[in-house]
Amino acid sequence: MVAIRPIVSQANPPRISPTLNHHVKPSLESREITLKVLHSKLSRRIGAIATLTSVLLAGDAIFNKEFANGLDFSLVAPEQTIEEAESAIRGHAQELLEVKALLDSESWRVAQKELRSSSSRLKQDLFTIIQSKPGRERPPLRKLYEDIFTNISNLDFAARDENASLVRECYKNIVVALDDLFSII
Repeated sequence: MVAIRPIVSQANPPRISPTLNHHVKPSLESREITLKVLHSKLSRRIGAIATLTSVLLAGDAIFNKEFANGLDFSLVAPEQTIEEAESAIRGHAQELLEVKALLDSESWRVAQKELRSSSSRLKQDLFTIIQSKPGRERPPLRKLYEDIFTNISNLDFAARDENASLVRECYKNIVVALDDLFSII
C-alpha cells in the first residue's frame, strides 16, 4: 500500500466540471509510472509461471522411472527375483533367530548389530514376496510383516535398555509371527 501512494499522489486527477464533459489527459510521467506497474506485475507472473514449470518438469524427470537414470526408491532389490527371495527368506529368518544366543548371554550391543543386519535382509525378502502376490493374498502377509518388524524394533529398544524380560517377550512374538508366515508361504 505504501508503494501505491506516491503513484496516486503524482497522478493528475481529472477535473470535473459541471458544464464541460472532457477528460484531462494524464501527464507523460503518470503514463510511465502506470506502465512500470503493469510491467512489474506481468514480469512477476511470468517469473512465477516459469519457476513453477521448471519445478514440475524437474520433478517429473527425477521421479519418472524412464528418466531417473537408475534411481530406484522401492524396497524391492532390482536384481532379486521372487524365486531368490523365497529361497533366501528361510535362511535370513534363521539368522534372525540365532540372535537368541547373544540375547541370552546379554551381549546387548552385538545382539543389536546382528538383529539389524539379519532383519534388513529378511525385510527385503519378505517385501519382494508380498509384492509378487496377487492383491487378495497380500493383507495377511502385510499383517505378519508388521508384527515381525514391530517386534524386531521393540526387541532392539529393549536390548538397548538391557530389559531382559521385554527382550524375551519380543523374541517369542517374533518366533510366533515367523511360524505363521512360513505356514502361509
